[in-house]
Amino acid sequence: MEKGFKSLEVWRLSKQLAVDTYALTSSDILKRDFGLVDQMRRAAVSVASNIAEGDERDTNKESVRFFYIAKGSAAELYTQLEIAETIYGLDAAMTSDLKASCDQIARMLRGLIKARSPKL
Repeated sequence: MEKGFKSLEVWRLSKQLAVDTYALTSSDILKRDFGLVDQMRRAAVSVASNIAEGDERDTNKESVRFFYIAKGSAAELYTQLEIAETIYGLDAAMTSDLKASCDQIARMLRGLIKARSPKL
């Protein structure tokens, strides 16, 4: 059985989100827009990376900070997917699974943040 961040379902989903984002951004339609592709890839990698880093922190307060960053990166990627749809006329079917993953990961992170937030 995996331990640490590797045991978190939200981390596994976010890692797959990054892989799927790389696949989408390798398509002929998008690969010419280096700026948008770079931002999308960075945001996707940031989600999984910040979940991992947050889970490895020594205090819940520090962990929560990184989970918020991961949640923000999921929203950033969602927005970039919407922009790519508009600019390049991408079929919503190409991005719907990725946007649904962003939403699911954000919901899961909200739960993780609530569970790890220090009690006031």
